[in-house]
Amino acid sequence: MRPVPTGRLFRTATGGDLVLSRTFRAPLTDVWASITEPERTARWFGPWEGEAAPGRTLRVRMAFEEQAPWCDLRIDACEPPRRLAVAMPDEAGTWRMELVLSERRGATELRLVQHLDTDEGLGEIGPGWEYYLDLLVASRDGSPRPDFGEYYPALKGYFDGLVASPAT
Repeated sequence: MRPVPTGRLFRTATGGDLVLSRTFRAPLTDVWASITEPERTARWFGPWEGEAAPGRTLRVRMAFEEQAPWCDLRIDACEPPRRLAVAMPDEAGTWRMELVLSERRGATELRLVQHLDTDEGLGEIGPGWEYYLDLLVASRDGSPRPDFGEYYPALKGYFDGLVASPAT
């Protein structure tokens, strides 16, 4: 399967928002469970431990990264079953993201929004999120797990192109 990029870049007053989406034929609460319950997040992102609540920091294992490192993930907002805002600090800074869900006619759309201070590295970041969202799809529908090699560097040019012509 050749992945199809869904990412769009929207300019903001402080940088940009990278927005990617997937739609599921499932109730909102079921998709919410896929992004918040540790046994379900383990299938596509990684397991986590700690007390999940706004203002709290969890430990998440990045199960699909090289060496599957553990990292901190702070919950900035949690509005079940529609919005989860988190921040992940690393050596390069802090990744600020939101997962926003909406349901319409029996389908749930999940939008992943990464708030960016700079466009630097978008060609690497975008393919990674496409991969993780397709891992989520595979974890839900039982399809084969995607191979990251099909995403990067194949989608790098698409995401680098967003910097030159962001969505309005």
